Amino acid sequence: MHRSHILQVIMNYGCLYPTEKEIVRKFQQFIQTSPACFERSCERGHITGSAFVLSQDKSAVLLALHAKLNKWLQLGGHADGCPHVDEVAFREAVEESGLKKLRFYPNSAPIDLDIHEIPKNKLTKEHLHYDVRFLLISEEKDFICSDESLSLKWVPLDAVHLYSQEPSLLKAIDKIRVFK
Repeated sequence: MHRSHILQVIMNYGCLYPTEKEIVRKFQQFIQTSPACFERSCERGHITGSAFVLSQDKSAVLLALHAKLNKWLQLGGHADGCPHVDEVAFREAVEESGLKKLRFYPNSAPIDLDIHEIPKNKLTKEHLHYDVRFLLISEEKDFICSDESLSLKWVPLDAVHLYSQEPSLLKAIDKIRVFK
């Protein structure tokens, strides 16, 4: 089954973060009951992969001013059929930043799970993103802003709250501080 890998990733995440049983349960239920969970065509929601990219000295994170949502967020995007969310997060980080010298840190396990609502727009109905989030480190400083973002910026970890008050983003930043 093409969903067995992500179910294992989610189960392992639950072991690492035992206080997050409820979100793990919601992910498992969604994946098990949604055969097209990796496809945008799954109208109630779909799996996405995100990358929090740290500077080489681990003092700053690369944030994108999302073109459609007009919010400062981490890099990331749709799985588009790929059941390996770590590959999705890595691919999206490269595509959205132009950075090529990236590596998972401290390993390729997710550092966070989040379910967030995407508002209705001209192309899609309101739906949920089941976002699996990874931490990467860049060996490069210079990035290229893709057309998916209005801007990219290295933001010191202690200043992220000045760019975003999104609770899920701030929760992930708190987790990142532990890995520093």
